[in-house]
Amino acid sequence: MSVVFKAHIVKYLSNFGAMEQRSMFGGTGFFYDGAMFMLLTDKRLYLRGGGALSERLLDKTCRKFVHVKKSSTAVVNYYEITSLYIQDDPELGQLVKTSIDIAVADKKRKESLESRRLRDLPNLRLTIERMLKKSGVEDVRTFNQLTPEELFRRVQMTHGKDVDVSLLWKFAGAQQGCHWKLIEKEERDRLLAAV
Repeated sequence: MSVVFKAHIVKYLSNFGAMEQRSMFGGTGFFYDGAMFMLLTDKRLYLRGGGALSERLLDKTCRKFVHVKKSSTAVVNYYEITSLYIQDDPELGQLVKTSIDIAVADKKRKESLESRRLRDLPNLRLTIERMLKKSGVEDVRTFNQLTPEELFRRVQMTHGKDVDVSLLWKFAGAQQGCHWKLIEKEERDRLLAAV
């Protein structure tokens, strides 16, 4: 990627506030408030779409970014806006602002409790999430409404009494937002006595 072209992009984006840059997809990703909204690769500039913005970008004949992997390709929700930038399209500023707003809103929604997956909680992983779901605990809200002891008993009822006791402490840690090994011995003993 041209250093000069990248410098122009960075200067242009400074009009929208403080940005972060990270290596992404073999190029540079631009982030606002932790949410990626733009990608620069090989002198091509891509803007994140979403909703009506995607339609506006397609109307301007912006093509989707195709990420080529070793064994496959992935088409992602980013649209090439290189020509819009070079031609100083009068709508570009509004398109970028809309993209930033969409990216930040999506990030906040994904980080909210309602959209978090059980496996995103501390100490939990896909296999534990599956165990919980089989036991009737479908989401983070339900998980947090039950005590660790109740969660453990539910998993025991579904998967048998020989479930590893560390699962009880993992549930407690997940609810407290810490690694299960950081739970004090007294608390572990109390939890164990309750099941």
